[in-house]
Amino acid sequence: MNSKHGNFHGTNHHKGKISYLDSLERRGEFAPEQLIGMSPIKETDNILDFGAGTGYFSLPLAKAVKGTVYALDIDANMLELINSKASKEKISNIVTIQGGAEIPVPNGSIDAVIASLVLHEIQPLDAAINQIKEALKEEGYLICVELEPKRHSNRQAPRITSADMERALTTAGLRITKKFFPTEKLYVLVAQK
Repeated sequence: MNSKHGNFHGTNHHKGKISYLDSLERRGEFAPEQLIGMSPIKETDNILDFGAGTGYFSLPLAKAVKGTVYALDIDANMLELINSKASKEKISNIVTIQGGAEIPVPNGSIDAVIASLVLHEIQPLDAAINQIKEALKEEGYLICVELEPKRHSNRQAPRITSADMERALTTAGLRITKKFFPTEKLYVLVAQK
């Protein structure tokens, strides 16, 4: 997919990115279980892991809920990796879906969407947020995890400040119910439909 139609997690992954996505360093900074514990996720929920990558959140979520966890990613290799891990761990409630910013699930069918380290890569952001909002049930939640850009960094990595993300979510008609910084670099916004 090109950026005009919403691109994320490009298709040419290298071992470095995969190893970071699954790393102990990342887990030490903010483990998926911490997010699950701090979020409004219920055991019966159907959840969409938007930009699922290696399944960092998909697999722990599938263990935490009896509903279905939809792991959506543009990269078929990532989805194969998730399926392999799920099979090894005997997890049967994950459904992998290959796709981009357009979410191929029925409108109003998802209780919670996790979007971790992915929304900053999507252009236009407002269209992706609206797609997520449409997938959510009434009063469903979007849980957004992103890196706060460094103020004095020379790196031009595309990042969105927590204030700008909060503005984008509220402009889309979502209500911020929780905002926290699990680490100095990371922010989490929970927004309700």
